[in-house]
Amino acid sequence: MSGKLNAEDREGLSCIVDAIRNRDADAVLIRGLDRLARELTVQEATLALIWKLGGRVLTVNGEVLPDDDSDPMRTAMRQMMGVFAQLERATVVGRLKAGRERKAETGGYVHGAPAYGVRAEDGALVVDDAETEIVGRIRSMRAEGTSLKTIADMLNDVGVPTKRSGKWHPATVSRVADDAARARANADARHYRARINS
Repeated sequence: MSGKLNAEDREGLSCIVDAIRNRDADAVLIRGLDRLARELTVQEATLALIWKLGGRVLTVNGEVLPDDDSDPMRTAMRQMMGVFAQLERATVVGRLKAGRERKAETGGYVHGAPAYGVRAEDGALVVDDAETEIVGRIRSMRAEGTSLKTIADMLNDVGVPTKRSGKWHPATVSRVADDAARARANADARHYRARINS
């Protein structure tokens, strides 16, 4: 989840806060403060909440200590780290946005990686007939009770590539066989084809 979100909007962080609140945990261990939050206000609010609940925050470089009126430099340095994490996030977001805009200007598809069964073409999603046929085979085999591993092995044996031309694994087969994902992908493809043809 984005480090810009508040604790209540990040399931993992909410679980951590609940564990500290319920005394199931005493501390949070993170690589660095930028893993806790990528926005200064979120960082400070989350730290304050954890400290209020009696928890500690530990990084690989040591403990993040609560504010101390006799040591204002401690707070200033911690907040400065938060400012730089926020700046880094904004810089990355800006670069990604600029890259998407450049790609869109040249007719590229800029809405993420297409699901198996559809492909990007002239900036839009269209149904990939060959992949759709594989999806049908996978779903038929699953309906017959064939295991995910057996399907993955069969697809690898006959040389069917994955979306990124890699090997099939049970998890890959499971994602492709997901009815909801297939329905969304097909709906997206119909939407974009209709837009191009209008």
